[in-house]
Amino acid sequence: MQAKTVSAESESLFATLRNLWPYMWPAGRPDLKARVAWATVFLVAAKLVLILVPYFFKWATDALDGALIVPAWLPSALAAPVMLVLAYNVVRVTQLGFNQLRDALFARVGQHAVRQLAHLTFVHMHRLSLRFHLERRTGGLSRVIERGVKGIETVVRFTILNTLPTILEFALTAAIFAFAYGLIYVAVIAVTIVVYVWFSVRATDWRIGIRRQMNQSDTDANTKAIDSLLNYETVKYFNNEAMEAARFDRSMARYEEAATKNWTSLGWLNFGQGVILGIGMAICMALSAWEVQRGSQSLGDFVFINAMLIQLSIPLNFIGMLYREIRQGITDIEAMFDLLDVPSEIVDRPGATPLVINEATIRFEDVNFAYDPDRTILKGISFEVPAGRTVAIVGPSGAGKSTISRLLFRFYDIQSGRILIDGQDIRDVTQDSLRAAIGMVPQDTVLFNDTIRYNIRYGRIGATDEEVREAARLAQIGDFIDSLPDGYETMVGERGLKLSGGEKQRVAIARTILKAPPILILDEATSALDTHTEREIQAALDLVSRGRTTLVIAHRLSTVISADEIIVLKDGRIAERGTHRALLAAGGLYKSMWDRQREATEAEERLRRARETDADGVIVRRRTAEVQPGE
Repeated sequence: MQAKTVSAESESLFATLRNLWPYMWPAGRPDLKARVAWATVFLVAAKLVLILVPYFFKWATDALDGALIVPAWLPSALAAPVMLVLAYNVVRVTQLGFNQLRDALFARVGQHAVRQLAHLTFVHMHRLSLRFHLERRTGGLSRVIERGVKGIETVVRFTILNTLPTILEFALTAAIFAFAYGLIYVAVIAVTIVVYVWFSVRATDWRIGIRRQMNQSDTDANTKAIDSLLNYETVKYFNNEAMEAARFDRSMARYEEAATKNWTSLGWLNFGQGVILGIGMAICMALSAWEVQRGSQSLGDFVFINAMLIQLSIPLNFIGMLYREIRQGITDIEAMFDLLDVPSEIVDRPGATPLVINEATIRFEDVNFAYDPDRTILKGISFEVPAGRTVAIVGPSGAGKSTISRLLFRFYDIQSGRILIDGQDIRDVTQDSLRAAIGMVPQDTVLFNDTIRYNIRYGRIGATDEEVREAARLAQIGDFIDSLPDGYETMVGERGLKLSGGEKQRVAIARTILKAPPILILDEATSALDTHTEREIQAALDLVSRGRTTLVIAHRLSTVISADEIIVLKDGRIAERGTHRALLAAGGLYKSMWDRQREATEAEERLRRARETDADGVIVRRRTAEVQPGE
């Protein structure tokens, strides 16, 4: 079973390295390829020089003991003890310098790979469908990408900069011992390494299970924290801070337990490695001491063997960490590659052409759509929005109103029927050109945590400051922005929470004005606002929609009275259609909805007036009480 696990890990490692190789040896980047070549040269040079370090230690010891046999290639001037000690330290510094040169040269290569893969993943995330993002948690998704990026660095650093040099050092050490001291030393060292690696792998496999639990708890805690903070207001509305803190603490308690086990198991791993390495070194040192007593080895040989074994123990001490980090890095990279393997649900067809806007006429022809096969949302929907006209979609909740806007943006593809813009099926044109032609003012405007200027300019990134100001003026928010201490540089906060609902809507309108699309969608743009603010926003929306093909998805029927046509949806079908007057005269679903909303509005108005009257009465009574007779 263990052999199968190690084999699977090896295959996974090689597969990961194959996937990473195009980024480590990038086509069209001869400068980075040269860095890889020179880093390899310095890697080998560092290990060759490293082997010389114990030799100079041995020669210095023999020189002090008076038993030095000077190698033929070593100048006699360097054979003095002091010179050998100096040479010993010079070689150590040289080896360190080669290692640093290797790391410095390879740093840009590794970071280039990290950047390329991170960019690729980020772009892919935006290409995935709305369905994918609605089903995934943002906190968990960000953790996968974050760990994947770190995993690339880990695999590159430990595999190429640590594992390969260690293997080279093992080979050189075995060759030296076999040639100079006999196979018995090689056998002892080989057995020590095999047992050491076996123990390290088994212990690390055990610890990886603990590490996985720790990561899962960390991801869960992070997801809960982000979810809670994004819904800060909701938490406050229901006074559930204690509950949210308890949920977070439960995840952190699991993390605490797993992290404690992780550190405890690390102690046992290090202790076991130390025992195995100590036994191997003790056997080799005992053999050498016996040889010194017999006169077949010098004191320098004893020091040399000790120095070689200590030198070899340094990379050996990292075997467990190397295996763990490489395996964890592979797991993290594979999770990110799994994201890259998720197919985009909505893709441009081969040969898709840009959308050509002539009049901006929208047509739905017998459209059927379902998010899930078991539940059809739209059933045979057919209607047209003529160029420059306004068509409103109304109906009860769940009738499929907002689905129509998502289909027009092509966030989803329909099961049957066609959606046309100026006679062009939107599935036959590029998504970029389609979405560039459509402007959206949604019900819940979510702003970026940046300045007001940035959020308005998001409609057209290349717009000048003057164009941004003009868009704000047309959206009737220019005076408000100018009254702020920081003006257009005012930060709007997370999701725009520092602005009121009406102010956020005006920013969204300004953003759409700046985009200047020929087609406009107003998706319940005023349903979350009070009546007074709604009237102000509606005036701005009327200005924006003037001369544009406009599709209005509305909850408040008072906002669609002037629409050229009103379509009433019920259970995914068109129940009624016509102008406001015609639908009222028909006395059907639209009229019943209108009557209910009018009654609710009148009741709200009566309640407001009653409150104002009560407030006026309190003021009068208070003033009467303050003015006493005779004063």
